[in-house]
Amino acid sequence: MPFLAGYFVSYVFRAVNAVLGPSLVSEFGISAAQLGLLTGVYFFSFGLFQVPLGVLLDRFGPRRTNGALLLLATAGALAFAYARSFEHLVLARALIGLGVSACLMASMQAFILWFPPERMSTMIALAYSMGGLGAIAASAPLELALRHYSWREIFEFLAFTTLFLSAVFAFWVPEHAPDHRPVGLREQLAGLKHIARDGAFWRVAIAIGANQCAVLSLFTLWITAWLRDVAGYERAAAAQALAIVALSLIAGYFFFGRIADARARRGRSQLPLFVGGVAAALVFLALIALGVVRGAVVLWAAFVFCGTGATLAHSIATRRYPRDMAGRVNTALNTFTFIGVFLGQWGTGAILSLWPPTATGYDPRAYVWAFGALWLVQAAGLAWLWRGRALLEKDVAIGGVERRSEHRAEHQPAQSEGQRGEHP
Repeated sequence: MPFLAGYFVSYVFRAVNAVLGPSLVSEFGISAAQLGLLTGVYFFSFGLFQVPLGVLLDRFGPRRTNGALLLLATAGALAFAYARSFEHLVLARALIGLGVSACLMASMQAFILWFPPERMSTMIALAYSMGGLGAIAASAPLELALRHYSWREIFEFLAFTTLFLSAVFAFWVPEHAPDHRPVGLREQLAGLKHIARDGAFWRVAIAIGANQCAVLSLFTLWITAWLRDVAGYERAAAAQALAIVALSLIAGYFFFGRIADARARRGRSQLPLFVGGVAAALVFLALIALGVVRGAVVLWAAFVFCGTGATLAHSIATRRYPRDMAGRVNTALNTFTFIGVFLGQWGTGAILSLWPPTATGYDPRAYVWAFGALWLVQAAGLAWLWRGRALLEKDVAIGGVERRSEHRAEHQPAQSEGQRGEHP
């Protein structure tokens, strides 16, 4: 539960600007490109730290790594609350991104340590779903809170919550006993080199990065702006729509996770689910980019629901490698995800800034070009992945067999002790 709570808090920080954006624009007089940079720098610092984070997770474990980094997130939230300029906001948000960079990856590594590989997709879906709940908290509930508290007071509360969670990791969360000696730095770097030389890994990583460049960058920032400028929603209505879309995010994680685990138990590849989900997301993004406003919330919900299929990349990739490389594999993959989101948010804002602003926001014509560019990026990533499907499916299938055999071998002694009446 503390690992899930950490990802919940990290997603609140991630999505908060979708509702706070107009307040920040009004107070600091920032442009669409600056708003995109401010929101995206969280993902930039988050993504840059993923490779060293993988080394820390495999060396010190998820509990200590996550708890320590949350102290940086606390400092970043306080700095954001007391910021007096746009530059201070950017630096504070970058620090927040660095501080919460371990929340999802630490959760995944904890699941890999404590649960069998046949349950990984469902457990990862559970973690992602907590992020969806965080997105809901950062939508309509946040809009209601803004009616009674300033955004600075809200960030003070988030800082206190993050500090409390760090204390929980320090004093309450159990440590998983290692079943082998800790991997040395030289061995860890050799593992990273092996990942970097794996062509199939690059295809998966670029595909999820291109997907999240569109899905996550829009969901955590630009969806409410589009609803306001193109569909004509007021702030409260846009926040309520964001909550509905966040529910579809949660549903998508569980939908794809459960089906993926069922396929894994039958020894079948999860790649078709990944490809099918992203391909369907492209259809709905095309309609949104063309300015279709009839059933706008349904279109956004369907786009986000289908886009969650790309998160199966973590399950696909980790099954290719030994369990003690899980931290490095997932964080290397996450690097592409968050650099993609950073580029998507900043790039979208830069394109929107090419048109003169309207009285209420941004020119509706600009969204056609901005969202169209994201569609092309997502489609290119999917096409490159599909071209390498034969080798990828073969390797994933072999990896799954190896991981299942490894799991049975590890648990056989515990089962024998249980049969003798001893606690395993």
